[in-house]
Amino acid sequence: MTTLTQAVRSSATPGEKPARAKRIKLESRRALPAFYWMVWPAVIAFALFHTVPVLVGIFFSFTNYAGYGEWNFVGLANYMNLFRDDRVLAAYGFSFLFAIVATILTNVISLAIALGLNAKIKARNFWRGVYFVPYVLAILVIGYVFQFFFSNSLPKILSGIPLFADNILTSPDWAWTAIVALAVWQACAFAIIIYLSGLQTIPAELYEAASLDGAKPWRQFTSITFPLIGAFFTINVVLSLKGYLQVFDQIVALTNGGPGTSTESVTLLIFRGGFSGGEFAYQTANAVIFFIVITVVSLFQFRVLQRREADF
Repeated sequence: MTTLTQAVRSSATPGEKPARAKRIKLESRRALPAFYWMVWPAVIAFALFHTVPVLVGIFFSFTNYAGYGEWNFVGLANYMNLFRDDRVLAAYGFSFLFAIVATILTNVISLAIALGLNAKIKARNFWRGVYFVPYVLAILVIGYVFQFFFSNSLPKILSGIPLFADNILTSPDWAWTAIVALAVWQACAFAIIIYLSGLQTIPAELYEAASLDGAKPWRQFTSITFPLIGAFFTINVVLSLKGYLQVFDQIVALTNGGPGTSTESVTLLIFRGGFSGGEFAYQTANAVIFFIVITVVSLFQFRVLQRREADF
């Protein structure tokens, strides 16, 4: 508004300047209530459906509420018991193993595909659309398709390989790899778009100059491409790890946490115990801890990866 006022003053005659500036100020003041009326409904809705439930959940995490009936305050007992619960610790271990492996695969595969889609190939826009299709499909529907593939088709196709001769989803040691395959297959679609956006910001002149200097493709990638898309790499890694730590739908569709509890994630444990296991307060405390863990991990990632960007 200050810039606009200055522009008006410079174009107006000396007698018109004060009057026009005053009129602009009055119009801006009248417009402010309209802005508030547009923002307040969203703020109120956010508070009712997000902030208030969060605060209520934190309150009940200090009780022994089972989701029904009476309850009493137990202080920090729920939080202390979480660190002694083997099932909770196993769920955290599985979630972090799954998230780290899936994040690495997603970014490696997505960056490789994005480099190919950014090259001068035939039907480039068509292939970009094809690779984005998995992102718009319902995860549960795709999960059941993958479940049929792993349990029926794959054992017949790879019957000669002992690992795939039987249903891999029934293996406590390898069922998690099927969940990783499903999660990476769908998540790559979004990551590819992010990387493509970053690759298109790099001037072609840099590659031309590097070619004249005799730089090979790998040297161009390590010295030009990857450093210049560092910010996009940071976004993808942070979003991928955060999303994979909260994995839920893929597990429900493929294994439902089995065999036993070998593929039970933290979110699935919270859902099971909190809504059907009579552990509402206990799993709410688990959710609070999980929120803190994800926040700390995300902030740590930002700090480390942004420092790497500065080094480049």
